[in-house]
Amino acid sequence: MKALISPNEKRTDYQGNVGERIAQVEQNEFPVAAPLFWTDCPDDCVADVWWYYQGTCQIMPTPPEV
Repeated sequence: MKALISPNEKRTDYQGNVGERIAQVEQNEFPVAAPLFWTDCPDDCVADVWWYYQGTCQIMPTPPEV
């Protein structure tokens, strides 16, 4: 699976970790305009329920907003 990351849509958890919204999840990636980009994700990943954490470049469950 591939996750489409939207760097302009930030997510921040209670510890101050900043990440980015997953806009879409697809089986295969397709061309997108910068700054959007694709990254691998787990099969159970769901857009807007998970997020991309910049610090470790990992897909994680969505943190609470501050």
